[in-house]
Amino acid sequence: MATSWSLAPLIEQRAREHPERPLAVVGERTWSYGHVETQASSLAAALSELGLGAGDRIAVNLPNGIEWIVALLAAAKLGAVVVPVSPQLSSIDLRYQLRHAEASAVVTIEQWGGVDFLQRFEDLLGDLPDLQYVVTVGDEDLWYDDRIFQYEDLVSSGVGRPVPALASSDDALDLAVVYTSGTMGKPKGVRLSHQALVENAVRTAEVLELSPEDRVLAAVPFFASFGFSMMVGTMAAGATLVLQPTFDAAEAFGLLVSQRVTVLHGVPTQFHLLMREEAFDPSRLRTVRTGIIAGSSVSEELVRRVRRWCDALVAYGLTETGPTVTITRLGDSDDRRVGSVGRALPGVEVMAVDIMTGALHGPEAVGELAVRGSNLMRGYLRMPTETAKVHTPEGFFLTGDLGIIDEDGYVKILGRRQETISRGGIQLYPRELEDRLRAHPAVDDVCVIGVPHDVLGEQICACIVPVEGAVITGSEIKRFAQETMAAYKIPDLVRFLDVFPMTGSGKIRRRELSRAIALDHTVSQSG
Repeated sequence: MATSWSLAPLIEQRAREHPERPLAVVGERTWSYGHVETQASSLAAALSELGLGAGDRIAVNLPNGIEWIVALLAAAKLGAVVVPVSPQLSSIDLRYQLRHAEASAVVTIEQWGGVDFLQRFEDLLGDLPDLQYVVTVGDEDLWYDDRIFQYEDLVSSGVGRPVPALASSDDALDLAVVYTSGTMGKPKGVRLSHQALVENAVRTAEVLELSPEDRVLAAVPFFASFGFSMMVGTMAAGATLVLQPTFDAAEAFGLLVSQRVTVLHGVPTQFHLLMREEAFDPSRLRTVRTGIIAGSSVSEELVRRVRRWCDALVAYGLTETGPTVTITRLGDSDDRRVGSVGRALPGVEVMAVDIMTGALHGPEAVGELAVRGSNLMRGYLRMPTETAKVHTPEGFFLTGDLGIIDEDGYVKILGRRQETISRGGIQLYPRELEDRLRAHPAVDDVCVIGVPHDVLGEQICACIVPVEGAVITGSEIKRFAQETMAAYKIPDLVRFLDVFPMTGSGKIRRRELSRAIALDHTVSQSG
């Protein structure tokens, strides 16, 4: 049992124990624990020479790759704080996050997704007074600038140099500031300690029974708390990461087969897309034993489909909770495996809070889920008022999610508190309606939202992505709903879409969808 949850010493130990064991596979190349550890020490020494150290914030603007892992470990060695940012952010959002985080340095890809990040950062440097250094990953010949360095050059310059010892305990330092995805409002910088992230990742890996022999497909982006935790947990177990820089279903299937992947993590959308892929053939996935479905609401029907070829677990968590709060177990009953998000990890408490009174509930009562434990964030960066709003006097974090906890501690999610639809004075939970509608054979995915209405307050709108090639009408959806749910739960409106607006981490942008549907509905009504 680990006595310290500090990231750098933990991975150093893995490298000492088995230096030749593969830590990561990238395309045709394999990186061993020993090699990655050496590179991380070299990069840490070079960054220290530039004056970066404990408490400094180092942003990472990279797709999943070996440089992401090395940058994280190098920062951890220095006691610096990693700020993961998505390469998919707009220039405005990138500027906001880096300025808000007061990042001293950024490790960035040079070209990605059609964006020239060298040019973008040249444009941004004048707006970011705290940003001293840009470290670039790529093959470009750089112009001379004393603030811009190539990653490979820095790693080479640090070879053999000592890494300064930390003056303070890692327990006093943040490991990361992770920005929320902003699905329900503006992104916030979540301060997470070494213990919050590392212990949580290790506990989650233990539930998966992860061993050094496992090969884990890393297709969930590392800038999201789910992907970050999966990366840390895999390394802590001494297992191998099979890296996919960005998710592509056809390529992911190829990697699962060719790399003999044993563990597959993903958000529901990724599992949907994988199983829709033309080449998808479960009989070729004999090595895949388990994994985690998490990141957004998971339907019972999806869990059943996935479990036919991968004995996946369902987890629930948030950026603010490190992230895992609850997870199903391999030995749970089928009902609990598909109908719940499991029970709390060791050291984590989950309660339901009465929305009206704030009282902590016992079992079998609906309430806002509240979490307490070593996995909790230290607060929102530079936002003490927002931090206070989401904590109870007893030290519980209020998740904003509505759920019910049974007598054995198993949790069922009903939806977001802010997503609750009030139709004619009756509170409805979108998650329940979505689960029912997904049972229709022509429905591939569904998102239920509230649309403003003069009389009812809100109407129920079912936004549906149909199965490819399916012929389906709104009237058929409503008839199906009449057969399976109470009259007051039947959608008033049905809208068909090709895709949902998504965040970079694979969650539906409900507010964006709601605004678009409400505007369209208003226009059609006035027309």
